[in-house]
Amino acid sequence: METNRDLWVFVETREDGSARDVGIELLGPGRDLAREQGGKLVAVVIGCGVKAAVGAASRHGADQILFIDSEEFRRYSTDAYVAALDHLLTRQSPAVLLLGATPNGRDLAPRLASRLDTGLVSDCTGMALDRDTGCVLWSRPSVDGSVTASVLCPTRRPQLGTVRPGVFPLPQAGEDRAEVTKVDFTFPTDAIRTELLEVLPEESAGLEQAPVLVAGGRGVGGPQGFALLRQLADALGGQLCATQAAVEEGWISPACQVGLTGKTVRPRLYIACGISGAGQHLAGMRDAETIVAINRDPNAPIFGVAHYGVVGDLFEVLPAFLEQLRDRRSSL
Repeated sequence: METNRDLWVFVETREDGSARDVGIELLGPGRDLAREQGGKLVAVVIGCGVKAAVGAASRHGADQILFIDSEEFRRYSTDAYVAALDHLLTRQSPAVLLLGATPNGRDLAPRLASRLDTGLVSDCTGMALDRDTGCVLWSRPSVDGSVTASVLCPTRRPQLGTVRPGVFPLPQAGEDRAEVTKVDFTFPTDAIRTELLEVLPEESAGLEQAPVLVAGGRGVGGPQGFALLRQLADALGGQLCATQAAVEEGWISPACQVGLTGKTVRPRLYIACGISGAGQHLAGMRDAETIVAINRDPNAPIFGVAHYGVVGDLFEVLPAFLEQLRDRRSSL
Protein backbone atom coordinates (compact mmCIF):
# COMPACT_ATOMS: atom_id res chain seq x y z
CA MET A 1 0.00 0.00 0.00
CA GLU A 2 1.10 3.55 -0.71
CA THR A 3 0.93 5.28 2.65
CA ASN A 4 1.23 8.65 4.30
CA ARG A 5 3.20 9.14 7.53
CA ASP A 6 0.23 9.31 9.89
CA LEU A 7 -0.06 7.07 12.92
CA TRP A 8 -3.52 5.84 13.90
CA VAL A 9 -4.70 4.69 17.32
CA PHE A 10 -7.88 2.64 17.59
CA VAL A 11 -9.77 3.98 20.62
CA GLU A 12 -11.97 1.15 21.83
CA THR A 13 -15.34 2.16 23.29
CA ARG A 14 -17.76 0.81 25.85
CA GLU A 15 -21.47 0.34 25.21
CA ASP A 16 -22.16 3.75 26.74
CA GLY A 17 -19.87 5.41 24.19
CA SER A 18 -17.01 6.21 26.57
CA ALA A 19 -13.40 5.33 25.77
CA ARG A 20 -11.61 2.37 27.29
CA ASP A 21 -8.36 3.42 28.94
CA VAL A 22 -6.01 1.47 26.68
CA GLY A 23 -6.84 3.54 23.60
CA ILE A 24 -6.18 6.78 25.51
CA GLU A 25 -2.95 5.30 26.93
CA LEU A 26 -1.69 4.65 23.40
CA LEU A 27 -2.14 8.30 22.41
CA GLY A 28 0.94 9.16 24.52
CA PRO A 29 3.57 7.01 22.78
CA GLY A 30 1.60 7.34 19.54
CA ARG A 31 2.06 11.10 19.56
CA ASP A 32 5.82 10.80 20.07
CA LEU A 33 6.13 8.28 17.27
CA ALA A 34 3.92 10.29 14.89
CA ARG A 35 6.10 13.36 15.40
CA GLU A 36 9.28 11.38 14.75
CA GLN A 37 8.00 10.01 11.47
CA GLY A 38 6.62 13.39 10.40
CA GLY A 39 2.91 12.56 10.44
CA LYS A 40 -0.27 13.27 12.38
CA LEU A 41 -1.66 11.36 15.32
CA VAL A 42 -5.14 10.18 14.30
CA ALA A 43 -7.58 8.60 16.75
CA VAL A 44 -10.16 6.24 15.28
CA VAL A 45 -13.35 5.90 17.31
CA ILE A 46 -16.08 3.39 16.42
CA GLY A 47 -19.24 2.81 18.42
CA CYS A 48 -22.66 4.27 19.21
CA GLY A 49 -23.11 7.59 20.98
CA VAL A 50 -19.35 8.12 21.08
CA LYS A 51 -19.24 11.83 21.99
CA ALA A 52 -17.44 11.08 25.28
CA ALA A 53 -14.77 8.95 23.58
CA VAL A 54 -14.21 11.58 20.88
CA GLY A 55 -13.81 14.25 23.56
CA ALA A 56 -11.33 12.13 25.54
CA ALA A 57 -9.21 11.48 22.44
CA SER A 58 -9.18 15.19 21.63
CA ARG A 59 -8.13 16.21 25.15
CA HIS A 60 -5.36 13.61 25.30
CA GLY A 61 -3.38 14.61 22.25
CA ALA A 62 -4.96 13.47 18.97
CA ASP A 63 -4.39 15.80 16.01
CA GLN A 64 -7.35 14.39 14.13
CA ILE A 65 -10.26 12.12 15.03
CA LEU A 66 -12.18 9.93 12.61
CA PHE A 67 -15.33 8.51 14.14
CA ILE A 68 -18.13 6.20 13.07
CA ASP A 69 -21.29 6.44 15.14
CA SER A 70 -24.06 3.97 14.41
CA GLU A 71 -26.32 1.58 16.30
CA GLU A 72 -24.79 -1.59 14.82
CA PHE A 73 -21.48 -0.66 16.49
CA ARG A 74 -22.91 -0.34 20.02
CA ARG A 75 -21.55 -3.78 20.86
CA TYR A 76 -18.36 -5.16 19.39
CA SER A 77 -18.69 -7.68 16.57
CA THR A 78 -15.90 -9.02 14.40
CA ASP A 79 -17.81 -8.59 11.15
CA ALA A 80 -18.86 -4.96 11.61
CA TYR A 81 -15.66 -3.64 13.18
CA VAL A 82 -13.30 -5.30 10.70
CA ALA A 83 -15.39 -3.90 7.84
CA ALA A 84 -15.38 -0.40 9.35
CA LEU A 85 -11.64 -0.26 9.95
CA ASP A 86 -10.90 -1.81 6.55
CA HIS A 87 -13.06 0.93 4.98
CA LEU A 88 -11.07 3.66 6.73
CA LEU A 89 -7.62 2.18 6.25
CA THR A 90 -7.91 1.44 2.54
CA ARG A 91 -9.03 5.01 1.83
CA GLN A 92 -6.55 6.92 3.98
CA SER A 93 -3.54 4.55 4.12
CA PRO A 94 -1.73 5.45 7.35
CA ALA A 95 1.73 4.12 8.06
CA VAL A 96 0.90 2.61 11.46
CA LEU A 97 -2.14 1.40 13.41
CA LEU A 98 -1.98 0.76 17.16
CA LEU A 99 -4.64 -1.27 18.96
CA GLY A 100 -5.01 -2.38 22.56
CA ALA A 101 -4.27 -6.04 23.27
CA THR A 102 -7.73 -6.46 24.79
CA PRO A 103 -10.06 -9.38 24.01
CA ASN A 104 -11.63 -7.28 21.25
CA GLY A 105 -8.30 -5.96 19.98
CA ARG A 106 -6.81 -9.45 19.86
CA ASP A 107 -9.80 -10.61 17.82
CA LEU A 108 -9.82 -7.60 15.52
CA ALA A 109 -6.14 -7.09 14.70
CA PRO A 110 -5.24 -10.45 13.07
CA ARG A 111 -8.40 -10.47 10.96
CA LEU A 112 -7.68 -6.94 9.83
CA ALA A 113 -4.05 -7.81 9.05
CA SER A 114 -5.16 -10.75 6.96
CA ARG A 115 -7.65 -8.65 5.02
CA LEU A 116 -5.03 -5.95 4.34
CA ASP A 117 -2.28 -8.49 3.60
CA THR A 118 0.07 -6.93 6.14
CA GLY A 119 1.98 -8.04 9.22
CA LEU A 120 0.98 -7.91 12.86
CA VAL A 121 3.09 -7.77 16.01
CA SER A 122 0.99 -8.74 19.02
CA ASP A 123 1.23 -8.02 22.75
CA CYS A 124 3.94 -5.37 22.43
CA THR A 125 5.43 -3.58 25.41
CA GLY A 126 7.33 -0.88 23.52
CA MET A 127 7.84 0.80 20.17
CA ALA A 128 10.33 3.19 18.61
CA LEU A 129 11.21 4.52 15.16
CA ASP A 130 14.04 2.61 13.50
CA ARG A 131 16.20 5.33 11.93
CA ASP A 132 17.77 3.05 9.32
CA THR A 133 14.51 1.79 7.81
CA GLY A 134 11.94 4.37 8.90
CA CYS A 135 9.83 1.48 10.24
CA VAL A 136 8.41 0.98 13.69
CA LEU A 137 10.68 -1.16 15.85
CA TRP A 138 8.28 -3.17 18.00
CA SER A 139 9.39 -4.70 21.32
CA ARG A 140 7.78 -7.95 22.32
CA PRO A 141 8.89 -10.07 25.32
CA SER A 142 9.09 -13.84 25.30
CA VAL A 143 6.65 -15.85 27.40
CA ASP A 144 8.99 -16.07 30.40
CA GLY A 145 10.17 -12.47 30.05
CA SER A 146 13.84 -13.48 29.69
CA VAL A 147 14.19 -12.26 26.10
CA THR A 148 12.75 -9.24 24.28
CA ALA A 149 12.38 -9.52 20.53
CA SER A 150 12.67 -6.48 18.25
CA VAL A 151 10.38 -6.84 15.23
CA LEU A 152 10.12 -4.87 11.97
CA CYS A 153 7.48 -4.97 9.25
CA PRO A 154 9.63 -3.59 6.39
CA THR A 155 7.53 -4.14 3.26
CA ARG A 156 3.84 -4.10 4.15
CA ARG A 157 1.61 -1.24 5.25
CA PRO A 158 0.02 -0.33 7.50
CA GLN A 159 2.25 -1.63 10.27
CA LEU A 160 -0.08 -3.17 12.85
CA GLY A 161 0.67 -3.75 16.51
CA THR A 162 -1.36 -4.56 19.60
CA VAL A 163 -0.11 -3.15 22.90
CA ARG A 164 -0.97 -4.48 26.32
CA PRO A 165 -3.21 -2.32 28.55
CA GLY A 166 -1.36 -0.67 31.41
CA VAL A 167 2.05 -0.64 29.70
CA PHE A 168 1.90 3.14 29.18
CA PRO A 169 0.48 5.69 31.63
CA LEU A 170 -2.48 7.83 30.68
CA PRO A 171 -1.22 11.03 29.05
CA GLN A 172 -2.14 14.29 30.72
CA ALA A 173 -5.32 15.88 29.47
CA GLY A 174 -5.28 19.30 27.83
CA GLU A 175 -7.65 21.39 25.78
CA ASP A 176 -9.81 20.02 22.97
CA ARG A 177 -7.58 20.49 19.96
CA ALA A 178 -8.33 17.82 17.37
CA GLU A 179 -9.90 18.16 13.95
CA VAL A 180 -12.97 15.92 14.19
CA THR A 181 -14.50 14.17 11.17
CA LYS A 182 -17.58 11.96 11.20
CA VAL A 183 -17.35 9.14 8.67
CA ASP A 184 -20.59 7.86 7.20
CA PHE A 185 -20.37 4.09 7.24
CA THR A 186 -23.01 1.52 8.07
CA PHE A 187 -22.92 -2.25 8.16
CA PRO A 188 -25.99 -4.42 7.59
CA THR A 189 -27.02 -6.02 10.86
CA ASP A 190 -28.10 -9.21 9.10
CA ALA A 191 -24.46 -9.67 8.00
CA ILE A 192 -23.27 -9.83 11.63
CA ARG A 193 -22.87 -13.53 12.19
CA THR A 194 -22.62 -13.52 16.00
CA GLU A 195 -25.01 -12.43 18.70
CA LEU A 196 -23.95 -11.40 22.19
CA LEU A 197 -26.34 -13.01 24.66
CA GLU A 198 -24.87 -12.06 28.04
CA VAL A 199 -21.90 -10.24 29.53
CA LEU A 200 -20.49 -11.71 32.75
CA PRO A 201 -18.55 -9.27 34.94
CA GLU A 202 -14.90 -10.15 35.45
CA GLU A 203 -13.66 -10.71 38.98
CA SER A 204 -10.70 -8.52 37.99
CA ALA A 205 -12.72 -5.65 36.52
CA GLY A 206 -10.62 -2.50 36.80
CA LEU A 207 -7.49 -4.37 37.85
CA GLU A 208 -5.28 -2.15 35.69
CA GLN A 209 -6.66 1.00 37.38
CA ALA A 210 -6.64 -0.27 40.98
CA PRO A 211 -4.42 1.90 43.23
CA VAL A 212 -3.66 -1.03 45.56
CA LEU A 213 -3.11 -4.67 44.59
CA VAL A 214 -2.45 -7.64 46.86
CA ALA A 215 -0.94 -10.51 44.86
CA GLY A 216 -0.52 -14.15 45.72
CA GLY A 217 1.78 -16.80 44.30
CA ARG A 218 2.39 -20.49 44.83
CA GLY A 219 3.57 -19.75 48.37
CA VAL A 220 0.01 -18.81 49.36
CA GLY A 221 -0.68 -22.54 49.42
CA GLY A 222 -4.29 -22.63 48.22
CA PRO A 223 -7.70 -20.92 48.19
CA GLN A 224 -7.64 -20.58 51.99
CA GLY A 225 -4.48 -18.52 51.74
CA PHE A 226 -6.12 -16.22 49.21
CA ALA A 227 -8.94 -15.63 51.69
CA LEU A 228 -6.35 -14.02 53.99
CA LEU A 229 -4.99 -11.93 51.11
CA ARG A 230 -8.50 -10.78 50.33
CA GLN A 231 -8.89 -9.50 53.89
CA LEU A 232 -5.80 -7.34 53.41
CA ALA A 233 -6.95 -6.13 49.99
CA ASP A 234 -10.35 -5.17 51.41
CA ALA A 235 -8.77 -3.41 54.38
CA LEU A 236 -6.62 -1.32 52.03
CA GLY A 237 -9.41 -0.63 49.53
CA GLY A 238 -7.58 -2.66 46.88
CA GLN A 239 -8.04 -5.71 44.72
CA LEU A 240 -6.72 -9.24 44.61
CA CYS A 241 -4.47 -10.60 41.86
CA ALA A 242 -2.12 -13.55 41.35
CA THR A 243 0.74 -15.15 39.49
CA GLN A 244 0.42 -17.64 36.65
CA ALA A 245 1.36 -20.49 39.02
CA ALA A 246 -1.52 -19.71 41.39
CA VAL A 247 -3.95 -19.47 38.49
CA GLU A 248 -2.79 -22.79 37.03
CA GLU A 249 -3.36 -24.43 40.41
CA GLY A 250 -6.99 -23.32 40.17
CA TRP A 251 -6.83 -21.20 43.31
CA ILE A 252 -8.06 -18.01 41.64
CA SER A 253 -9.67 -16.88 38.38
CA PRO A 254 -7.43 -16.47 35.29
CA ALA A 255 -8.88 -12.96 34.98
CA CYS A 256 -6.82 -12.02 38.05
CA GLN A 257 -3.45 -13.04 36.58
CA VAL A 258 -0.68 -10.44 36.40
CA GLY A 259 2.29 -11.03 34.10
CA LEU A 260 3.20 -11.44 30.47
CA THR A 261 0.33 -13.84 29.88
CA GLY A 262 -2.00 -11.86 32.15
CA LYS A 263 -2.43 -8.18 32.86
CA THR A 264 0.12 -5.39 33.13
CA VAL A 265 -0.44 -3.17 36.14
CA ARG A 266 1.15 -0.08 37.69
CA PRO A 267 -0.62 0.56 41.03
CA ARG A 268 0.55 2.91 43.76
CA LEU A 269 1.05 -0.09 46.06
CA TYR A 270 1.70 -3.73 45.12
CA ILE A 271 2.00 -6.29 47.93
CA ALA A 272 3.50 -9.56 46.66
CA CYS A 273 2.79 -12.51 48.96
CA GLY A 274 4.47 -15.87 48.49
CA ILE A 275 5.74 -14.85 45.05
CA SER A 276 9.25 -15.94 44.11
CA GLY A 277 9.59 -13.39 41.30
CA ALA A 278 9.73 -15.20 37.96
CA GLY A 279 10.45 -12.93 35.01
CA GLN A 280 7.04 -13.70 33.54
CA HIS A 281 5.35 -12.13 36.56
CA LEU A 282 7.81 -9.29 37.13
CA ALA A 283 7.23 -8.00 33.60
CA GLY A 284 3.60 -7.32 34.51
CA MET A 285 4.11 -5.40 37.77
CA ARG A 286 7.64 -4.02 38.01
CA ASP A 287 6.42 -0.47 37.25
CA ALA A 288 4.31 -0.28 40.43
CA GLU A 289 5.07 2.86 42.44
CA THR A 290 5.79 0.92 45.65
CA ILE A 291 6.37 -2.84 45.84
CA VAL A 292 6.28 -4.74 49.14
CA ALA A 293 7.42 -8.37 49.04
CA ILE A 294 6.74 -11.03 51.66
CA ASN A 295 8.61 -14.30 51.22
CA ARG A 296 10.33 -16.88 53.40
CA ASP A 297 13.29 -17.13 51.01
CA PRO A 298 15.67 -14.17 51.48
CA ASN A 299 17.17 -14.90 48.05
CA ALA A 300 13.85 -14.81 46.16
CA PRO A 301 14.17 -12.71 42.97
CA ILE A 302 11.11 -10.65 43.98
CA PHE A 303 13.31 -8.81 46.49
CA GLY A 304 15.38 -7.52 43.57
CA VAL A 305 12.49 -5.28 42.45
CA ALA A 306 10.83 -4.65 45.82
CA HIS A 307 11.12 -1.32 47.60
CA TYR A 308 10.38 -3.01 50.94
CA GLY A 309 10.89 -6.66 51.83
CA VAL A 310 9.73 -8.85 54.68
CA VAL A 311 11.49 -12.20 55.09
CA GLY A 312 8.99 -14.39 56.88
CA ASP A 313 5.92 -16.56 56.77
CA LEU A 314 3.07 -14.62 55.17
CA PHE A 315 0.58 -16.38 57.50
CA GLU A 316 2.34 -14.68 60.40
CA VAL A 317 3.13 -11.40 58.64
CA LEU A 318 -0.30 -10.63 57.16
CA PRO A 319 -2.26 -11.01 60.43
CA ALA A 320 0.23 -8.56 61.96
CA PHE A 321 -0.37 -6.16 59.06
CA LEU A 322 -4.13 -6.44 59.55
CA GLU A 323 -3.83 -5.86 63.30
CA GLN A 324 -1.76 -2.73 62.71
CA LEU A 325 -4.38 -1.44 60.26
CA ARG A 326 -7.18 -2.05 62.77
CA ASP A 327 -5.21 -0.31 65.54
CA ARG A 328 -4.53 2.72 63.37
CA ARG A 329 -8.15 3.06 62.35
CA SER A 330 -9.42 2.73 65.91
CA SER A 331 -7.07 5.52 66.99
CA LEU A 332 -8.36 7.97 64.38
